[in-house]
Amino acid sequence: MDNVIRVLEERGLVKQITHPEPLAKQLQQPTAFYIGFDATADSLHVGHLLPIMVMAHLRRAGHRPIALVGGGTAMIGDPSGKTEMRKMLAAEAIAAYADAIRAQIADLMAGLPGPAVEMVNNADWLLRLNYIDLLREVGVHFSVNRMLTYECFKSRMERGLSFIEFNYMILQAYDFLTLFRKYGCRLQIGGDDQWSNIIAGIDLIRRMEQEEVYGLTIPLLETADGKKMGKTEAGTVWLSPVHTSPYEFFQYWRNVRDEDVQRFLKLYTFLPLAEIAELTEGTGEELNAAKERLAFEVTKFVHGESEAVQALQAARALFAGAAEEGAIPTTELDREELAAGVDIVDLLLACQLVASKSEARRLIQQGGLYVNGRRIRDFELKVDESWLEEGRIAIRKGKKVHHRVVPR
Repeated sequence: MDNVIRVLEERGLVKQITHPEPLAKQLQQPTAFYIGFDATADSLHVGHLLPIMVMAHLRRAGHRPIALVGGGTAMIGDPSGKTEMRKMLAAEAIAAYADAIRAQIADLMAGLPGPAVEMVNNADWLLRLNYIDLLREVGVHFSVNRMLTYECFKSRMERGLSFIEFNYMILQAYDFLTLFRKYGCRLQIGGDDQWSNIIAGIDLIRRMEQEEVYGLTIPLLETADGKKMGKTEAGTVWLSPVHTSPYEFFQYWRNVRDEDVQRFLKLYTFLPLAEIAELTEGTGEELNAAKERLAFEVTKFVHGESEAVQALQAARALFAGAAEEGAIPTTELDREELAAGVDIVDLLLACQLVASKSEARRLIQQGGLYVNGRRIRDFELKVDESWLEEGRIAIRKGKKVHHRVVPR
């Protein structure tokens, strides 16, 4: 079989491996592996795309993917990488989120080659556990002293770590054990903040089953300017078109910094490395074609080719000064509300172009807001139906973020 580890490493998709040589030998034959996605929202976001890409590469190489939706672990919340306890979610909400994420992963994997994806929800076994039995069977293999040395717990000790969060590592380790027993799963993959949890699962299987299994982590990415991947001024970039339109999604990738283009093409597309090198030979404006290709490929993967084509056409039309209206993000306002007038700051919030009123005022103060092509300097401006041009109001934030408001 192809050396899929080498493929992942060449694309920058590997941070750490627990046992590099034994894992490489294991992957010479079809191997079951799993990646977990906790059900904490009704959609995945850009931060989840890296593990999705790793799943796709391994699947293409003939390995058997298990996509675990954490309907059980989401009841607790992973303390890894967090400075405070996660908000507790209602069981009904978690169940609905799990169904939505399960469908989303199935859609993403549907058009890709390789073995079928096994979809599982750890609520199916975790919610049935008897606590005393878990302590006797599993808890006995965990050392509290050792757990407290792990970074995911050390970073929380000063601010406080709840007992419920302390159990998360045990449950994730139990997930690995369950998948090993049921599917022969021998590899767990996760973000690098999951390193301690993955090691705990490997150790548990070694103690209880006397078998060797493996772990691989993916880098936690920031953009070249130090921002968390998938975060913008307006908030999270979601994979669901309900939360982030295909056009907005396209624009997120089209507007990446020059320093990120080649790296992101390797990470988030299936383009051959030689083609990526050729696309990114230039600098400055010469990289625009590479950015456009990046945006098109990622949008096609997440939303389908027709949406990617439509977003590409709209972006090109906007650049040429003739907006392709259908694909531009749109906010509908009640006609009566618009007739009475809407404060410009409130309008920006309604359009989700800013995350707060202070951010809206800062945008206006810095001269970055345009309505119908006119730069706005007045914080107290009221936008009413007199601003309608051909049935809509065109808003531009900075040079590249476009939006429109229409009455309903």
